[in-house]
Amino acid sequence: MSKTLYDKLWESHLVHSEADGTAILYIDRHLLHEVTSPQAFEGLQLAGREPWRNSANLVVADHNVPTTDRKLGIVDPISRLQVETLDANAQRYGLSYFGMHDQRQGIVHVIGPEQGATLPGMTVVCGDSHTSTHGAFACLAHGIGTSEVEHVLATQTLITKKSKAMQILVEGVLPLGVTSKDVVLAIIGKMGTAGGTGYAIEFAGSAIRAMSMESRMTVCNMAIEAGARAGIIAVDQITIDYVQGRPLSPTGEAWTQAVDYWRGLHSDDDAIFDRVIELNVSDIKPQVTWGTSPEMVVAIDGKIPSPDDESDPVKREAYKKALQYMGLEANAPITTVQIDKVFIGSCTNSRIEDLRAAAAIVVGKHRAPNVKLAMVVPGSGLVKAQAENEGLDRIFLDAGFEWRDPGCSMCLAMNADRLEPGERCASTSNRNFEGRQGQGGRTHLVSPVMAAAAGIAGHFVDVRTL
Repeated sequence: MSKTLYDKLWESHLVHSEADGTAILYIDRHLLHEVTSPQAFEGLQLAGREPWRNSANLVVADHNVPTTDRKLGIVDPISRLQVETLDANAQRYGLSYFGMHDQRQGIVHVIGPEQGATLPGMTVVCGDSHTSTHGAFACLAHGIGTSEVEHVLATQTLITKKSKAMQILVEGVLPLGVTSKDVVLAIIGKMGTAGGTGYAIEFAGSAIRAMSMESRMTVCNMAIEAGARAGIIAVDQITIDYVQGRPLSPTGEAWTQAVDYWRGLHSDDDAIFDRVIELNVSDIKPQVTWGTSPEMVVAIDGKIPSPDDESDPVKREAYKKALQYMGLEANAPITTVQIDKVFIGSCTNSRIEDLRAAAAIVVGKHRAPNVKLAMVVPGSGLVKAQAENEGLDRIFLDAGFEWRDPGCSMCLAMNADRLEPGERCASTSNRNFEGRQGQGGRTHLVSPVMAAAAGIAGHFVDVRTL
């Protein structure tokens, strides 16, 4: 019987299933950080239990770590306590841990693939919704709750139910200035933030196959913003080339055997999906979100929508509230919107390709006078070192951008990096909810090149003109 990639991943990890669909899945890789793990470790201690398989866990501090003056430590007492608790738990159980001063430290969804901790065909979970990122490696990867973090630690399994399967066929050649971030924003704009609810999405088609692994990770990262449980992309030679030689990747005969297995990680030609959506990227332009949901997005040559043009009363009311919160006028061209800050970073867009692309836009130019702060936050210490070796840090600094240490940073404002009330940001992150980047802050999601261009112009601008 023909199978989807999701079917293959599910069945190869199924431990037990009940008549009502409840199932137990074996988990290959468990990623942990300081926000969702403290209660899980405490639960283990109270129950007198130990982690089932230490080698399956990789621990890193990323959400609360400062991106400047790390020698001074963490000033905020709550953030400091969370990171110190993570330090203690990792040491107590002997888990692999990249602490704040380890050069390998970074955002959990960046360092997993970077280290080879994420390998094709795995089940990968983390107490973080953007675990879907790892699906770019043909992994069944998704976020879990704190109680589930404890359960995975104790049993190396997860109690769950199977999703339906959706295929999004993305065909065509990306136009100049259009990136994978624009593609996934356009998909979410088309299907809405609930369009993928109840599904695992497999992204396929010629445009996906042409993408680098870093671009594929960006697409899968935001599958959760379409409401999906997971985003998956089949293995091909690009996947294998990326994985080869990573610190935790197999070697020798084990590598040969692994590659033979990985090459079968794709949907069968005649596999049946519960839903199929088709998209041609030749029609996509650089995207900018205007509201308080990733689905509130327009092309750079578009205008801010008017609630009066929306027939759905629920959406109409949501548009009114979004315009009020964002301080925008309906029907105004998106290019007239001025910004206060720029954030280039997050698990969506902080890898070396993202930084190279942004640097190519700002080289020889300077930050606009009205832009108070433009910050570049690499996704890991290794990304930072590579960028500095290529001279990207100097390009950003010369352009008036700040060059920071790795971490989640302003993506969710759990450290000192945040927007002040009313400030407007061009951000390469993944969410633009009210207060996401700081209480009263206004977030516009864009690609790294679009964020860089906005930082130079002082407002949103069509990067294709640069």
